[in-house]
Amino acid sequence: MDSYRNIKMQKRAKLVLSTALITVLALFFLFPLVWMVVSSLKPEAQIYNDITSWKAFVPSLKVSEWGKVYGSLFQRFDIFRFILNSLIYASCITAGSVFINSLAGYGFSRFNFKGRKLIFGLLLATLVIPGEAILIQQFQIVKSFGILNMPLAVILPGLASPFYIYMFKNFFDSISKNVMESAQIEGAGMFRIYWQIMLPMAKPAIATVGTLAFIGSWNDYLWPLMVLTDSDKFPLQVAITNIQNTQPVYMNQVMALLTISTVPLVVIYIIFQKYLIQGMGSAGTGEK
Repeated sequence: MDSYRNIKMQKRAKLVLSTALITVLALFFLFPLVWMVVSSLKPEAQIYNDITSWKAFVPSLKVSEWGKVYGSLFQRFDIFRFILNSLIYASCITAGSVFINSLAGYGFSRFNFKGRKLIFGLLLATLVIPGEAILIQQFQIVKSFGILNMPLAVILPGLASPFYIYMFKNFFDSISKNVMESAQIEGAGMFRIYWQIMLPMAKPAIATVGTLAFIGSWNDYLWPLMVLTDSDKFPLQVAITNIQNTQPVYMNQVMALLTISTVPLVVIYIIFQKYLIQGMGSAGTGEK
């Protein structure tokens, strides 16, 4: 009986300790985010006055001042245009990534063709190549297509990804072949099987790829900066740099802009958190 109580107390102590450590770690990462949001709700002078005290993490006590920073920011710059551009780019890349990569994953999973393993192996080998190493080649291709300074220049290179193809292939591999054979007996074609049967069954993969594609596109800075020259077509991340270099620079407005750019990512993650964790956890095993 005493040994049982000791084991139970040890488990409880480990649970309390692990919870405390996780909480401290979470607070450590939340501090910059909290400071950013709070600073966007203060007058400029108050940010610097409070920066060395605990008041740095407390917004202005005058609630009427909370919206002034955002109002002045939207008056100085066309923020709605930049947000719309980012939404267009991210939405197109997300939808295209789900369709193209799932179709490629379906092909690798369900079609037997000569050299399939070799091609898939070479595809996975490209994962070790840093994206920055092929930026010049991508730029030359986009230039040869004549789509520089066009939305297509931002969208097209972000549609296909070896990692996303790998994820979809694993999910389709985990689906029993009997499902496909039954549909073929009923007269369904290969694309109909993919669109009406296989794709709806891969919801965790769709949510995972969609979330990662949206976040990656929303946060992308270097590639849009390379292929876009018209500031009206800039996404929000590129516009942030321009705004930070526009005099006069106000710290509270910069924090407000960063808060605006962060909100969609937090919302997307909260909505798809369940599927994202499930999809990432099964990416290497092919299990749903």
